[in-house]
Amino acid sequence: MPVGLFRVCLLVITAIVNHPLFFPKENGTVPENTEEIIQKMKEREESLRLEQLRLEQEIADQEATQKALEKAAVVVEESKEENIRWDMWTALSMVIFLLIELWRQDFQEGNWQDIGGEEDDMAVLGKAFKGVAFPDKAVLASFYEKRILGTTGDMARMREMVEGFADDLLEALRSVCNRDADMEVEDCMGVGSMYENWRVRKPFVCDLIVPFAPPEPYCFCCQTWCSGDSFPPDEQGYGTIKVCRADEDATGCICDKTKLGEDMLCLLHSQVSSTRPSSEMEDLLCFKNTQYLDADQVMKWFQIAVTKAWNRISHKYEFDLSFSLLDSPGALKIKFKSGKSIAFNLTPVVQYENSDVYFISHFPRSSLAADIPSSTHWFLTFAVYERRFIHLVSKTLPANACHVSCLQILSFLHGKQCSLTGPSGLTNYHLKTVLLHLLQGRPSQDWAPEKLEARLQDMLKFLEKCLHEKKLYHFFIGNGKVPAELGFPIIFQRAEPLNLFRPFVLRRDIYRKTVDTFHEMLRNMSTLINEYTMHIPLAHTNGIRKESL
Repeated sequence: MPVGLFRVCLLVITAIVNHPLFFPKENGTVPENTEEIIQKMKEREESLRLEQLRLEQEIADQEATQKALEKAAVVVEESKEENIRWDMWTALSMVIFLLIELWRQDFQEGNWQDIGGEEDDMAVLGKAFKGVAFPDKAVLASFYEKRILGTTGDMARMREMVEGFADDLLEALRSVCNRDADMEVEDCMGVGSMYENWRVRKPFVCDLIVPFAPPEPYCFCCQTWCSGDSFPPDEQGYGTIKVCRADEDATGCICDKTKLGEDMLCLLHSQVSSTRPSSEMEDLLCFKNTQYLDADQVMKWFQIAVTKAWNRISHKYEFDLSFSLLDSPGALKIKFKSGKSIAFNLTPVVQYENSDVYFISHFPRSSLAADIPSSTHWFLTFAVYERRFIHLVSKTLPANACHVSCLQILSFLHGKQCSLTGPSGLTNYHLKTVLLHLLQGRPSQDWAPEKLEARLQDMLKFLEKCLHEKKLYHFFIGNGKVPAELGFPIIFQRAEPLNLFRPFVLRRDIYRKTVDTFHEMLRNMSTLINEYTMHIPLAHTNGIRKESL
């Protein structure tokens, strides 16, 4: 019985499991979904492959970034080491530079400007002298006596006449000026070749400078290129003049730069004095909207004042007075009824502090000189100290020393050559600077009168050397050997030397013209001198020897 029941239950269960209502069409779907499943598997495989590629790319990028970081770290480390080495080289270079600068200053003090006084130095110079016939002592002495002394005998009388008239004219100028508003004019001083007794070429022209000062309560605050502030190279040798109140610092009170407010008042300046209209500064001859003295306005004021002064005193004289040159505002000419005339320059200047250095409004220009930066830049002149130095040195030289004679002969030859071939970059001031350097560098006995020929050759060779190097230093600026008796300002002695031939570096055309004129002067020197020494016996003219150095 139990076995039969078990069989019946097993049969029922088997029937139920195999009944078609359970799992309908189960066996028939397999063949239909196989392709879809395969397609999905391929898509899945492709997506996995792409994901694998992306991951590989990311890993590669990370590795590249890591390598770049490692490389950058190495470069930074190397740069640090390089910077350390560079800092060491920079420090070493600075030390070397300072040592060179100290050596240069010592060398400069010991050899201010090489005058070529030693025979070894002269041996490498004088190339332009090869084949040049140099006059001998007798010819030079005769030439100097006939040509130079014969034409300069009336210089003293002319100086006396011009100075007397200038004093009278300036006294009249003071009387026509408003003492409360106009500039205060001081006595004039004679400077230049006429007062150093070496001018040789006519017409003789006296150079007079006239210091002036502003009316009270104003004063001049002067600033030079070597006073500490940086000046461009083309402004070296110049300075500016600021018009300030006597109770005001050169830099100005802070009330001029800051708004104090309506209810605040500067303790140093009243409300009236703190405001300074531009018209007031223009009345003080300043450049428009500035406090800096304008050289052009000064010369216009001076010309008008001189004209008024002459109108007041003209009835006392039997000659006419006029301005002779348009490009030289201070050039005056006295015309006599006989037709003769006398020319002189009357130029206003401003004194630098308490020295005899002056800011000059207008300075005779040459083709070598660069243009003035602006009308507020004033050129500095050391003419008073130059005259004083020549006078001081002359006391130590032998009687009838040849130093002035050398300068006169060289100035005459150069002037004659320029009249034949046209102007050059050389001026008489350059020639005088050469003489000043030689006077300082050579012993006193070397300037005996019988050594005129040798000293003239020294000047020519020194000038040739300077032209070759394009370097001729101003005698006073940067010269630490200026005699203490002159009382020369120390600020200019400590300044960097000023090269008067610097424009030659910038203007090659003028430099070439100057060198050609110099060489032509050497070739024509004997001819030019012999024109005025025809009375010399033949034995002397045949004694002209050639200098080949």
